[in-house]
Amino acid sequence: MSLFKDVLGSGESLFRNELALDYSFVPKLIPYREAEQHQIAGCIKPLFQGRSGRNLFIFGQPGVGKTVACRHVLDEMEEQTDDIDAIYINCWQHNSSFKVFLEMCNVLGYRFTQNKRSDELFMIIKQMLNKKQSVFVLDEIDKLQDYDFLYSVLEEIYRKSVIAITNERGWLSALDTRIRSRLMADSLEFRPYSFDETRGILKSRMEFAFVPGVWDPDAFSLVADKAFEMRDIRRGLFLMRESGLFAEDNASRKVCRDHVLHSIGRLDDFSVKDKSELDDEDRFVLELVKKNSGSRIGDLFRAYQEAGGKAVYKTFQRKIDRLEKDRYVALDKKVGGIGGNTTMVSILSEKKLTEY
Repeated sequence: MSLFKDVLGSGESLFRNELALDYSFVPKLIPYREAEQHQIAGCIKPLFQGRSGRNLFIFGQPGVGKTVACRHVLDEMEEQTDDIDAIYINCWQHNSSFKVFLEMCNVLGYRFTQNKRSDELFMIIKQMLNKKQSVFVLDEIDKLQDYDFLYSVLEEIYRKSVIAITNERGWLSALDTRIRSRLMADSLEFRPYSFDETRGILKSRMEFAFVPGVWDPDAFSLVADKAFEMRDIRRGLFLMRESGLFAEDNASRKVCRDHVLHSIGRLDDFSVKDKSELDDEDRFVLELVKKNSGSRIGDLFRAYQEAGGKAVYKTFQRKIDRLEKDRYVALDKKVGGIGGNTTMVSILSEKKLTEY
């Protein structure tokens, strides 16, 4: 029996632009975030007159459009002028001052970084940036291990706007006083999308990504319902991609409800971040959870210390909370019992969805 009997014919695909389902894809229009984009642009506008812009602290839960709105504003700014350097840094991937400086050099096109110290790299960056105006977008800024680079940027880059993005509402208030006083950032909250907004965004992406008419209306409604329930557009995009691929695997010319139900069963495997992007300490903690899945957080912390971990309990707890927010682990808070209140920590793939 042929292994490739049930496949669509040559040139047949349900997709016409699968990239439109990527989390990093920036559509021409960002619906339902017009007010937020105007506020971001307002902080940057003084740079067009050669003056320093305002700094901005953006927060909101994952999957509500923070990054895509900022990227859209940067794209539009770069279409308008060559006099402002746009420096976007993903602080998850570049989580120390040295790594941030290396990425800034990369963005600016400076390649001679070998064997240079952080202070040497920053001197080069400063000389390049102080010739013009600059916008720094520091995405997932709460993932940084240190903020030395930010102090240097705030002190020594002249005409700039710094935009810090995080899921953590309390990040700004917890920032070191010497940096917070120099940042003096306005705040902008990205609130969760309503059901109609969630459906509208996913419908727009569906029209970008798929051949017209391949989605059964009931199947699409199930995706929209699930994305709204989880308050995360990215999970809706994941479901659309997985459902389309599963339909193609089954030689179907329509994406049906059963294809979506199958994909919902894979949501436990969903993660916006690849594990390779975790820093060494977070990978260390994640491996401990994997070996001790279902344990109390206090027992996990003791295992962490016995394995050579140096962080105090509060820092360890914050690491567990971040892993939970990024859907690597699941937390189950238990109230009462012999040991009192506690939190059980499990690898997320072991926690199965049973309700569709």
